[in-house]
Amino acid sequence: MSTAIHDNPAESRFEITVDGELAGYVDYREHEGEYALPHTRVLTQFEGRGIGSQLVVGALEQIRERKGTVLPYCPFVPKVIRDNPEFAELVPADRRAEFDL
Repeated sequence: MSTAIHDNPAESRFEITVDGELAGYVDYREHEGEYALPHTRVLTQFEGRGIGSQLVVGALEQIRERKGTVLPYCPFVPKVIRDNPEFAELVPADRRAEFDL
């Protein structure tokens, strides 16, 4: 199983593909390097394989490379951040409590 995560700016979302097929996405609204992440979706046929976590980690890595910040409104994203605390620094310190981080 080959996975890849890429930014699709035309759709304002990071996407994950499995063997070339779209498996899920995390929507974003970007403004001046701040990424609000309101929704994550894994397509039904890919559920239960950890695809969502891979997707969010990949999106967070790309945002970190861009020196961006994250507002994780989708409830799944803070869970992934708690499981991968190295990404907590992407959430502005004064907003972390809002997302239970």
